[in-house]
Amino acid sequence: MSLNKTTDLSVAAKLLKGSPWENLPLDKLPWYSPEIEEITPQAQELFEKYSNVEPEKVKAHIKELRDKAYVVFPYPCLARWAFLELSVSLSRQYPEVLERVKNGDKYLDLGCCVGQDIRKLVFDGAPSENTYGSDLEKNFMDIGYDLFLDKSTLKTTFIAADIFDEDSDLKQIAGEIDIIHAASFLHLFDEEGQHKACENIVKLLKSKPGSLFIGRQIGNFECGVHVGSLDSSKNRYRHNPASFEQMWKSVGEKTGTKWKVEARLEDQDLHAIAEKMGLESATIPPGSKWLSFAVRREA
Repeated sequence: MSLNKTTDLSVAAKLLKGSPWENLPLDKLPWYSPEIEEITPQAQELFEKYSNVEPEKVKAHIKELRDKAYVVFPYPCLARWAFLELSVSLSRQYPEVLERVKNGDKYLDLGCCVGQDIRKLVFDGAPSENTYGSDLEKNFMDIGYDLFLDKSTLKTTFIAADIFDEDSDLKQIAGEIDIIHAASFLHLFDEEGQHKACENIVKLLKSKPGSLFIGRQIGNFECGVHVGSLDSSKNRYRHNPASFEQMWKSVGEKTGTKWKVEARLEDQDLHAIAEKMGLESATIPPGSKWLSFAVRREA
């Protein structure tokens, strides 16, 4: 499949307008990697044992479906194969999350993309009927069935919705979710947008102690406003652990709730990676790291 047809990517073409990459074909964007350089053992195992793809065909199968998803929207996590990290399993809370979902807790993957983290949970023993996935792009979730070859077996409820639209179909599960996971999601928004998204996340979670929100996003040693990597006309807010905790204190005050926040910056140097891709330093500046977090309701 050719990635050069920007007509296949009208939304992204509009988003890239005015950026340094406005006239580049999709496969020439600086964050695009055409081939899988390395696949983690756990991702290889997932496709072999969950999706029943022959070992020697795993990379080709992933590439075919990744390319289809990338045309829907050229997120760096798709372009750089980062979705194969299965980030929910990297969380320190993963053993707890898996055990709770096995025992009946309801899990929502917010901004689930092709649903890779849901499949990891299900492969590890979580009943899929206890899982939900939501993304703005329905096409991502549809492609996920082809990627993981589980259309006839997976019982996950997928919901195409905007977290900021209080009349979206997410309202059907408001107050019913025990655990929400969101990876590479909150950092798409400015400071106000992240605060509002978290207020709406509170509404989705059960109103009781123990409700849990986990994930990761791009953070920085110095919290503050940075330009977007895709859309340079929009600002993005990068938290450090202290500012992230302060945001949740404010969210708690706004919603009449109380939360215990664990947040830390991981070791990986995202600025160095961005430099190798040719991205402007303003989009992912020095000090950029993954900010991993767990936010647990106390009252």
